[in-house]
Amino acid sequence: MPTATPDFAAITDKQRAAWGTGDFNVIAVKTMAVADSLCATLNPHAGQTVLDVACGSGNAALVAARRHCDVAGIDYVAALVERAKVRAAAEGTAVDFREADAQKLPFPDAAFDVVMSVFGVMFAPDQEKAAAELLRVTKPGGKIGLATWMPEGFGGDFFRTLRAYAPPPEGLKPGTRWGTEQGLRELLGAGTSSLTLEKRTFTQHFRSMDHLLDLFFRYFGPVVRAGESLDAAGRESLRRDVGGVFAKYDRATDGTVAMECEYMQVVAKRA
Repeated sequence: MPTATPDFAAITDKQRAAWGTGDFNVIAVKTMAVADSLCATLNPHAGQTVLDVACGSGNAALVAARRHCDVAGIDYVAALVERAKVRAAAEGTAVDFREADAQKLPFPDAAFDVVMSVFGVMFAPDQEKAAAELLRVTKPGGKIGLATWMPEGFGGDFFRTLRAYAPPPEGLKPGTRWGTEQGLRELLGAGTSSLTLEKRTFTQHFRSMDHLLDLFFRYFGPVVRAGESLDAAGRESLRRDVGGVFAKYDRATDGTVAMECEYMQVVAKRA
């Protein structure tokens, strides 16, 4: 039987609500090293135009702004956009943060020298549309830089575990497709003259496993929403299984947690 076409608009609304639950900034700040690494690789120069897609609370946008680039950032969660504005104001940097959807970017064609996304655009339900938008707003010869979770490793294990308790809509492609060469060539290949993939690793540190689990179950919206849909036994099972994933990647030996996370860094040049 043919696969049903997902209702991307409805899924986007549901996702927006999930990512807006809790306070994703608490989790996102643990990935600052990824934003630093991606921006260093892309190496935008002062005065160049830079867009951070699905920017969350602004990690990558702020890194580019410190280079005196002309930076914009978009996210579809209003509270995260407001947090990004507060962070920029605290640093004294000017960033054009807006509430908008990665699947419909509010910018003209070829507006940016550099377009980037850190664990963001990969979650857009309509992947082909999101990829087309990345290409559309990037200048010919400009760069697209992504940090994405892969089907293997920490990200793949974590989101597979979560999907077991909160199954995605029928026909929706996994976000980890953006962490594979085949998926990236399907999504971006036709509009790019080069595509470079490199596996990288960063480490997230926590006081203890309970500390880590408490943060995710209080602040990470998709986990919070999954827990809300379960009874007490289901929530206990979810916490146990998520904890098993975290423990698999914990490299600490002193009772704290040093969670080693491998991801794919992608740099594409717009044709």
